[in-house]
Amino acid sequence: MSNQIIDLNANNFADEIKSGLTLVDFWAPWCGPCRMQGPILEQVVGKVAGSKIAKLNVDDAGSVAAQFGVQSIPTLIIFKDGKPVKQFVGVQQAATLVAALEAAK
Repeated sequence: MSNQIIDLNANNFADEIKSGLTLVDFWAPWCGPCRMQGPILEQVVGKVAGSKIAKLNVDDAGSVAAQFGVQSIPTLIIFKDGKPVKQFVGVQQAATLVAALEAAK
């Protein structure tokens, strides 16, 4: 994972998403599709001004995942000022994610 992708946990989640635009990948290391999503997220980093890209391991922060109704992974949620505005389930291509971030601005 690049140092430009924020590693979220139950302690820092609320602070990291509370302002601006944040794309959060809810994932787990044992999930094959989640591992496919990782390099795609690297392509999204820096493409949308003012946005952050983050990952949350659902095994380590199941309570956070449950709070947003995450039942299958990967689930990607775009948050704007702490509120979810768009959700995807399954592997998403970089162009789809960039377009969704642009639309959420």
